[in-house]
Amino acid sequence: MFKHTLLIIPAVLMFAAGCSSGNQKRTGEPVKIIFDTDLGPDYDDVGALAFLHAMADSGRAEILATISSNKHELVVPCINVINTYFGRPNLPTGAPKSPGVSMTASQHWPDSLAAKYPHSIKSTNDAPDAVYTYRKILSAQPDSSVTIVTVGFLTNIANLLKSQPDTLSPLDGRELAAKKVRRLVSMAGRFPEGKEFNVYMDSVASEYAFNEWPGEIIFTGFEIGSKIFTGLRLVNSEIRNSPVKDVFRISMPLSEQDRNGRMSWDQTAVLIAVYGTQNFFDTRRGNIIISSSGYNSWEDSPSGKHLHVILKMPVPGIATFIENRMMHQPLLK
Repeated sequence: MFKHTLLIIPAVLMFAAGCSSGNQKRTGEPVKIIFDTDLGPDYDDVGALAFLHAMADSGRAEILATISSNKHELVVPCINVINTYFGRPNLPTGAPKSPGVSMTASQHWPDSLAAKYPHSIKSTNDAPDAVYTYRKILSAQPDSSVTIVTVGFLTNIANLLKSQPDTLSPLDGRELAAKKVRRLVSMAGRFPEGKEFNVYMDSVASEYAFNEWPGEIIFTGFEIGSKIFTGLRLVNSEIRNSPVKDVFRISMPLSEQDRNGRMSWDQTAVLIAVYGTQNFFDTRRGNIIISSSGYNSWEDSPSGKHLHVILKMPVPGIATFIENRMMHQPLLK
């Protein structure tokens, strides 16, 4: 089951500077990122995580944690495989301990990664509670400094918001998010309306998270990534012994719709988290509305706390920009 079924870039585009909402001003400090993924039902998550490691190696991002929103036993081990490959085997992680979604890939690439590549976490069940990880990481960071990127279910975000004061922080979850999180970027929804996998698979959590989140949310919707195809250059490259390449090499031939590359939903969320929207996307301000069935609609509002992005940069250019970073190799140690 696929999650979402329902060249050189000119120098000016290497920087998405700007001061308007949605833009990431380049200050010389890396963007502090918590990456929350359902890695497994689809494989664009793997490309997004590779992109994020490329950003960390370039000094543009600091990865604070890589957390699973998916309870399947192979998700955290596969996250750990990729983190280990890029030289960050000890990144904090976590997974839901509450009821939640458990899914894996029909192409069986998670099994292949876990069998082939080194990793120290053997089961998702061995990871700490995602809420504990969120609270521990956020409480230790400067105020308004953290960007959260969600490319899966909103289970962890809803649970974080519902969390109570503890030994990690005297603040409840909503207060902690308001104090520490600068921005939430979410690959979720279809715009102006529709039914999208990440939202409807845990629609109760999605509705709660988006309604109760205390700050701004930038949405990159199904309709954005569905136009951006990546992975073909990666598969045809000379790169060897790469879990990122292996996932695309295994999965792409199994679907006719992927013959020219896989749709790139989750990579756009990481791109926005690091570079902002300027030069890449326009934005529309308003509010997302989630029904109990997981169907979403959109309401334009100049005072809304949500934005959804609209493609601005030509698709071939943004696809090349993303895939260049997906093809990044680990730095020599």
